[in-house]
Amino acid sequence: MIWAERSLDELGYVSRGKSRHRPRDAAHLYGGPYPFVQTGDVKHAGLYLSNYSQTYSEDGLAQSKQWPIGTLCITIAANIADTSILAIEACFPDSVIGFIADPEKADARYIKYLFDAELKLKYKQFTQGAAQDNLSQGKLLSIKFRVPQDVADQKRIADFISAYDELVENNRRRIELLEESARFLYKEWFVYLRFPGHEHVVNNDGVPQGWAKDKIGDFLTLSYGKALKADDRIEGAFPVYGSSGVVGSHHKSLVSGPAIIVGRKGNVGAVHWSQKDFWPIDTVYFIPSEQSNLYLYYALQYAGFINTDVAVPGLNRDMAYSRKLFRPADIVLNSFLEEVRPIRAQIEKLQEYNAKLESARDLLLPRLMNGDITV
Repeated sequence: MIWAERSLDELGYVSRGKSRHRPRDAAHLYGGPYPFVQTGDVKHAGLYLSNYSQTYSEDGLAQSKQWPIGTLCITIAANIADTSILAIEACFPDSVIGFIADPEKADARYIKYLFDAELKLKYKQFTQGAAQDNLSQGKLLSIKFRVPQDVADQKRIADFISAYDELVENNRRRIELLEESARFLYKEWFVYLRFPGHEHVVNNDGVPQGWAKDKIGDFLTLSYGKALKADDRIEGAFPVYGSSGVVGSHHKSLVSGPAIIVGRKGNVGAVHWSQKDFWPIDTVYFIPSEQSNLYLYYALQYAGFINTDVAVPGLNRDMAYSRKLFRPADIVLNSFLEEVRPIRAQIEKLQEYNAKLESARDLLLPRLMNGDITV
């Protein structure tokens, strides 16, 4: 195998994304049919990106640029050097760089894996010392990295590694389907009130007999998470939760699981479940283990939590406490928990399997990238 040193622009087309406005500054640019991918979407994607949290209108598209399927997205601000390949046509802002591989010089999957194996560490050296870490296109293009000169060799390595990612992605889809089935069951029973035996229960002003509808603050506590800077985290067995979900790990936990996490800043109102002990950072609330159950986990997803601060998105605790939820009769509650616990158990097994697959892939990745292992 012949290796060569190349900069990214010697392997394909490189350019920054384009977006002249932020959502709060120009609402008319958003909410249309065109996917608008942001740094958080790239961070949480796998090998391929198809999920996104925002869209552009026709006006939004006009002031941006639509990138083709197969574009490698590279984040250069917030979460630096995260990568994913577009499985859809999409726009993205200038905090993301797009790379379109020249098919005679590079395989986009290989470049993505090269970032995962080596370049995140190199990029961190470029960005240390700034008030807010960022990576410019100029800095990115100044880096030379070692790649197989023959694209066929790149593809062979990418094929080998992508087999792990494809298994992970299949499991993620299974997890999504299981979560969807549990949410459907919740809606049937507690939104449409078609719970078992509902035909024989009197409904009083929308509340079945034997049930109650109370303010959230009357029966649970939203406790504040505790700050834990990324530089202070020591990788370990306990997940670290932010409003977007797991954002890392730590060698210590702060809260016993199982418990519920609710987004307070950033991804306002997002609801997460942690089966194991964990550390919630200061962008979330958590509900203590003794108050948490799977009924509340799904119920809070329909609680109607909203951002209460236009300038800085946030979930006010008093507002959250004022929302009302059903407190179903014990027999209905226990029946629901019996139905969803096996679903949750399957989800957790798939998550554990994915963690093992990702660990095995990450062990192989650097050795494949530097040629220690050949395929």
